[in-house]
Amino acid sequence: QAQLVESGGGLVQPGGSLRLSCAASGFTDYYAIGWVRQAPGKEREGVSCIGSDDGGTYYADSVKGRFTISRDDLKNTVYLQMNSLKPEDTAVYYCATGRTEAFLLPQTVGFDSWGQGTQVTVSS
Repeated sequence: QAQLVESGGGLVQPGGSLRLSCAASGFTDYYAIGWVRQAPGKEREGVSCIGSDDGGTYYADSVKGRFTISRDDLKNTVYLQMNSLKPEDTAVYYCATGRTEAFLLPQTVGFDSWGQGTQVTVSS
């Protein structure tokens, strides 16, 4: 059974850093894997993803230059390094798999699988 397990969330002050991890198991293949976040009262936002074949990456404009996605194929783990965190980054971060289009248009394009989510809170 395919499973995504996130870890690494927490409370951090503005300007701080966190690294999220997503351990993937049971997958035979996927198009892309990445991160989607949702804050209370806000729409779901595709944060970043990385393609399974070419390793191409996507970043939402709101995180470009601050977040970096990477993967360790030996560990079947995807990471999201988040630097210069802002209060508006506060959300539940979900690891997900699907087509790249899903991360660009998370309101209209579905994902193939989701993790349980990890809370990231940026506050002083």
